[in-house]
Amino acid sequence: MYRQLMSEQESQLDQQLAAEKARYQQMALTLDRRSFATQVRTADPKVALIVWRNSVDLIGALSMIPDDMPMLPKKREFPVFAGGSDKLHILTGGLAMTRYGPVLIATRTDQLGTLIDKFSNAAITALMLTIVLTLALGYLFSKTLLRRLVQYNRLSEQIEKGEYSTRLPISWRKDEFDMLAQQFNRVLDTLEGNLAAVRGVTDNIAHDLRTPLSHLRIGLEQLPEKSREALPENCAIITEELDHCLATFDAMLSLTRIEEGQQTLELQELSLQAISRDLFEMAEAITEYNEQSLVLEMEDDYLITGDKYLLFQAIFNLVDNAIKYSPKGAKINIIQKENTLIISDDGIGIPDEEKERVFERLVRLDPSRHYKGTGLGLSMVKAILSRHNASIILSDNHPGLVVTITF
Repeated sequence: MYRQLMSEQESQLDQQLAAEKARYQQMALTLDRRSFATQVRTADPKVALIVWRNSVDLIGALSMIPDDMPMLPKKREFPVFAGGSDKLHILTGGLAMTRYGPVLIATRTDQLGTLIDKFSNAAITALMLTIVLTLALGYLFSKTLLRRLVQYNRLSEQIEKGEYSTRLPISWRKDEFDMLAQQFNRVLDTLEGNLAAVRGVTDNIAHDLRTPLSHLRIGLEQLPEKSREALPENCAIITEELDHCLATFDAMLSLTRIEEGQQTLELQELSLQAISRDLFEMAEAITEYNEQSLVLEMEDDYLITGDKYLLFQAIFNLVDNAIKYSPKGAKINIIQKENTLIISDDGIGIPDEEKERVFERLVRLDPSRHYKGTGLGLSMVKAILSRHNASIILSDNHPGLVVTITF
């Protein structure tokens, strides 16, 4: 604003001096010396101050012409002392060459200085008000932030004490603190879910191992009462129960190693058609024994890179489940379509609300609890497939289940 004001005033001053210069040069060409002197003497001082030196004295609004005055359009400032309370005036002007000699054309510019002073005072006042307002707003803003930080700290202490249901509040501002609170709340949701999963795993371990451990206890109590002939049979039963317990813990350790990437994969190029044929050959005898039918369908082959043993273990687990949970006369299909492997059956199926939960550790649906197992099969399947960048989706077969694996 200051530069614009100065530029505008400078432009107006140049235009005014240039106009007066042209006017007096034109008058010198059209008027005689006496008439020209009269025009200079009667010039309006509100427009410009004109001074001309004739052969005898100075004529015009001033009693002197300063030395070293430049020729217009160049100009310079010079002071003039006058009577009255306002004794010093600042003029700006220059010389214009006419037929009758040089003429000093000047105008007062001390009003511009006054205007600049007023502008500077107004700017300083506005700056001070702005600083005061900024400090006040900054203080209020910092108090607001500090209040929210104190609240977050108090809630964090509650969470540290084990109150995991605590959540950070989210305001209407939707600012960075709210974004942080949303992320923190999502972390707490995940933490609560993990804790619930741990509690569920603990409950499932207690449920699934209670029966074999009870059998072990009863068997050990009955050992002294058994005859020597029945002792080997009783020991075999106890050994079987112990093997089941150990298998459960071994499966849990293997699952953890696979999920954490601690188990090294023996990678090689594999054909999905070859894996499908091996699955069919392995499961065909089991389905015949269960009076079920097994169908293999294959289309274009697809090559993948993976661990042959782990992949076969995972996919055969799915085929084995299809056989185990399907009735006599059921039809089980193994379908390979390029990079997709589909295993379908017409057995009892899985409810929609349980389709994701069955992949959790030690989760066994109630109808399947009479089958012996660890409850880790599908968890292991998903972990192995994830290590091979494959996805698994469960869907209904109406009746039965369809398992779709996509590499």
